[in-house]
Amino acid sequence: MCGRYASTRGAEDLRALFEAEDETGEGLPPDYNIAPTDPVPIVRMSQRVGGRVLSTARWGLVPAWAADVSGAARMINARVETVATARAFATSFARRRCLVPADGWYEWLRVSAREKQAYFMTPRDGGVLAFAGLWSVWGTGEGRLLTCSIVTRPAIGDLALVHDRMPLVLPPGRWASWLTAPAGDAADLLAPPPEEYLSTLDVRPVGARVGDVRNDGPDLVQRVPSVTDLTLF
Repeated sequence: MCGRYASTRGAEDLRALFEAEDETGEGLPPDYNIAPTDPVPIVRMSQRVGGRVLSTARWGLVPAWAADVSGAARMINARVETVATARAFATSFARRRCLVPADGWYEWLRVSAREKQAYFMTPRDGGVLAFAGLWSVWGTGEGRLLTCSIVTRPAIGDLALVHDRMPLVLPPGRWASWLTAPAGDAADLLAPPPEEYLSTLDVRPVGARVGDVRNDGPDLVQRVPSVTDLTLF
């Protein structure tokens, strides 16, 4: 985790939800099957605006010092255990944190030698999720590229039955501090989400079509009969 997720809200909805100025030009088509290096919406602080902006970034952080962008697909996630100290992420953690809006994320549970069950973790009430993220700018001029990464942590509670990692999901009350608090408050910034907040998530079995990044559409997040014995979901 996190290697695939969905984000289908338009710029106007996200601008209102996150109280941010839109700099995407409303160019956010719904995407039910976001994969590494895809363009994604992020919410970040802007000195130019003096507040939050909604931007489009490429998923897979490229540090400013990188020679090229070839390693981006390996930089889609930053682990809470090392994000504050790892060379690739430390500067962004200190100065360039962002929120990554999402409808939910996908994980795959192996149920036999040949079969996996896909799950979609999403709010039962249809609300928006905000993953803790980092952003960076690589290149200059026409080659300037805004990139991002999603912070992950060990999975909590029932989510650990599907996968051992999960995104650091931030309740609305933590959005402001994630964007603006000093990096010295790392313990608070990287604290796990409350279990009562996670209990509002639906861990939903979905069809195998999501496994192909070429597939898209609302059918990917529709519940299907589970082939697993995780009946508690």
